[in-house]
Amino acid sequence: MPSPTSRRTVLTAAIAAAAGAGAVSSAASAAAAAPSGTRPPAPAAAASLVDNHAWTTYTDWRCGSGAGTRATAGRRAGLVIGHSLGSTDYTDPHTGTTAAWEYATWTSPVHRSAVPATEVIASWNADTPAGTWIQIELRGSYSDGTETPWYVMGRWAAGDGDIRRTSVDDQSDGKSSIWTDTFSVDDAASGLRLLSYRLRLTLYRTPGTRLTPTVWRLGAMASDIPDRFTVPASVPGLVRELAVPRFSQNVHVGQYPEYDNGGEAWCSPTSSQMIIEYWGRKPSADDLAWVKPGLEDPQVCHAARFTYDNQYEGCGNWPFNAAYAATYEDMSAMVTRLGSLSDLETLVRAGIPVITSQSFLKTELTGAGYGTSGHLMTVIGFTEDGDVIANDPASPSDEAVRRVYLRHEWETIWLRTKRYDANGQVRSGTGGVCYVYWPADPAPSQRRALKSLGLL
Repeated sequence: MPSPTSRRTVLTAAIAAAAGAGAVSSAASAAAAAPSGTRPPAPAAAASLVDNHAWTTYTDWRCGSGAGTRATAGRRAGLVIGHSLGSTDYTDPHTGTTAAWEYATWTSPVHRSAVPATEVIASWNADTPAGTWIQIELRGSYSDGTETPWYVMGRWAAGDGDIRRTSVDDQSDGKSSIWTDTFSVDDAASGLRLLSYRLRLTLYRTPGTRLTPTVWRLGAMASDIPDRFTVPASVPGLVRELAVPRFSQNVHVGQYPEYDNGGEAWCSPTSSQMIIEYWGRKPSADDLAWVKPGLEDPQVCHAARFTYDNQYEGCGNWPFNAAYAATYEDMSAMVTRLGSLSDLETLVRAGIPVITSQSFLKTELTGAGYGTSGHLMTVIGFTEDGDVIANDPASPSDEAVRRVYLRHEWETIWLRTKRYDANGQVRSGTGGVCYVYWPADPAPSQRRALKSLGLL
């Protein structure tokens, strides 16, 4: 069973009265060719309530404002340190260690969101060799003509030998706040919205070296939808099941309690590892040498360690999971929101499984056998009846991970922005949050599906 506090309990309480985050329409769900055994896609939603944007190309990196950074061309364009701007000290709040780091910066052009937003979640894909790390910041413009401060969205490294990967608490300007990994307008009912934003990267390296991080993708998902306790039922449009590996978080209960109290709270990294291995990637034997011998599925322990957010004290930081997935060769990843199971069918139809975030009472999801304030599952397909086939890591064994959940129950717990807890108190829902991981050079049908949902 997932831990009852496995997904930002503090955030859930804090934004319960705010407008929920949004959802993308399925306007081009027919763009990916449907293989045999599928039904025609459901009709498109009327409008998109999510804006996805990313900087990924050589031109993108050159269009930003760089100070010491350099764009690199080639098979996968990126951003690296060209020359140091100087040195700065960083005191790691989780180790107390102060060290000097050379740095360079890059600031994106202003992106005007197609959706005046109540929430923004950044995502990045990067390589940070030992001796390097990156910081991601966001600054936006409000609908009242004022600007936010520069908010830290994450201090990140693929490893944990130089700094401890961390979100930053206590960031607010009285109009908006950062809740772990999410920018949120404090009072959505006031009508205040974020109209545009810039992202800033700071790349750090050990002084006197030629080391550099490489950032391949930087972007964000901005969203705004009305509050809702229920959602309209979508029409089933696909019969397909993807062969995704099955891993249970519960076989790791008690293991490595320093990472979010052990396996009972590892739904996010366990789900991430399932999809990473679906795409044919996995940690090497050398990568896993630190794991105690004899543990089942040691790669899940590895995923927990390298998604762990030391401030949040958990493995459920959404962008940290996406960034972890993108550390594997030629992988892309981002955090977004979808608007319906029809949108999710578009991806599964193209062979792309999706990790979804939801919360529910035991009585709200038939067959689950538990309730949770936050849980991640991997959607791998749909039955003849349109029900959801999910690899649910909150299962007693790897063999028991495959589950079938009733379509509308599952769609409701995933897409709603408001819910009642066991005490009848109003809490927030994720509004369709999901992680999407795909090869950096996707197949044509996958490219069409991702593009139709604004992910490319």
